[in-house]
Amino acid sequence: MNPSNISRRAPRAILAAASLLACNGAFAHVTLAEGSAATGSDYVAAFRVGHACKEAKATTGLTVRVPAGFSVQKAEPREGWTLASSSGEISWKANAPQNALPGDEKAQFIVRGKLEAKPGPLWFKVLQTCDVGSADWAQVPAGDTARPEFPAARLMVLAPGSAAPVEVSDAWVRRAVPGQSGTGAFMKLKSPAATRLVGASTPVAGVAEVHEMKMEGDTMKMRALGQGLDLPAGQTVALTPGGFHLMLMDLKQPVAAGATVPITLRFMDAKGVASEQTLQVPVAVSAPGGAAGDSAGEHQHKH
Repeated sequence: MNPSNISRRAPRAILAAASLLACNGAFAHVTLAEGSAATGSDYVAAFRVGHACKEAKATTGLTVRVPAGFSVQKAEPREGWTLASSSGEISWKANAPQNALPGDEKAQFIVRGKLEAKPGPLWFKVLQTCDVGSADWAQVPAGDTARPEFPAARLMVLAPGSAAPVEVSDAWVRRAVPGQSGTGAFMKLKSPAATRLVGASTPVAGVAEVHEMKMEGDTMKMRALGQGLDLPAGQTVALTPGGFHLMLMDLKQPVAAGATVPITLRFMDAKGVASEQTLQVPVAVSAPGGAAGDSAGEHQHKH
């Protein structure tokens, strides 16, 4: 059977799982608007807030703990908020409830400065206070695919003249039961500049391809993307069950839940420059923190 030319009736379980996975990303983190910058450069740290704390209706304060390697030049005030700074911290506090940031509105809290850090990730820990409770976005992931509940805001500091890597998050491989010849890998990709995911490889599979699944009428069809998958600058592109994904075929060994699979992603930027990133991706029955696994979603050259 040709795995890149498959059609069948779409099971409700797949559609339900895809929907639940999409909803899982609704509670966003406090992040930086521009996720990479060169060492020695001026940098505008714009902290994006687009939600209140859990079970809260509004954000009433934000405190940024400034990491070593970032020299603050100026913090931008906000109308109706008190701006304060102390050794290593900058904070904004709403002067009255009506000045608080509603949970359904987005805003940026801006700190201007200069990067003195060496190339590598630089973490800004941010305390968000709300009308009910608080959220301390201060956890630094233990690895590339780790998913802390309250991650700090990451800035990738680059060597001058170097290209920023594609940011990969929420990566996982669906487990393959004995006798199964294929499975899928899923993740979120965010590139600082326009590029394409053009391929992948892993020692656990003979073939790894970028695929797309979509409904055509009442039939779910899957096809390989021969030209790769576009990653627009600054936009998150999700690889999910029932959508874009990596198809791992010709499995050479068991892919059991709890194991880790090395996967190398291949990219091509707008100038034709190729690059690679190798990840250690956990194997699971379903998306970590997402919907429960479904038997219809098991991969055997089909989704």
